[in-house]
Amino acid sequence: MEYRNRDREREKKVFNIEAWEPKTSVGKRVKAHEITTIEQIFHEGKGIEEAEIIEALLPNLKSDIIEIISVQRMTKNNRKQKYRATAIVGDGNGHVGVGVGKDVEVKAAIDSSIKDAKIKIIPIIMGCGSWQCACGTQHSLPLVAKGKCGSVEVILRPAPRGLGVVASEPVRKMLELGGVKDLWSFSRGRTRAKYNVLMATYKALLNVANMKNIAEVKSISSNKK
Repeated sequence: MEYRNRDREREKKVFNIEAWEPKTSVGKRVKAHEITTIEQIFHEGKGIEEAEIIEALLPNLKSDIIEIISVQRMTKNNRKQKYRATAIVGDGNGHVGVGVGKDVEVKAAIDSSIKDAKIKIIPIIMGCGSWQCACGTQHSLPLVAKGKCGSVEVILRPAPRGLGVVASEPVRKMLELGGVKDLWSFSRGRTRAKYNVLMATYKALLNVANMKNIAEVKSISSNKK
């Protein structure tokens, strides 16, 4: 079944960094204010293993539940049924994540998926890569990005300013949560599998962020004048 987001912001609590007891070295540095931005973590190539790190560095993060389905696993005695929730998170300013969670209860599966999405958050390299637009602002992607998950392949193409995000509903929600304003999206394969579509989009964005010549990628839009 499909879950429609029911204003989960009403359950959002203010994160208390002083009451937090981090378990990883990155978390301890965040609490000690040695790390003040998430870009420092990305620059150092460190992994994020605690959702509290994201809550501390990105307080304006928003979440949306894209899908909840019932999954079954056959055991020696009988069938075991659980719920699988797929969530996306983003701050509207160049950061987005996709997560999945399973549990016998719906609410627990939702909480687990949001936590997983926070841990998997990545930066979105913004730019103006459309040949139809030379505004030089950070409203789209700097180049064409491709990602694949299972049989699903997603292609993200930069679009001119003012067009909006032209994509399927899950992809559009994900990109808008990440702060992308204009983009063309094309997907093929078994696109009914929303999780695969979102992960293919996630990998496309990750491919751009992981480029070695990322400094050159950031400057593409400024050079197109």
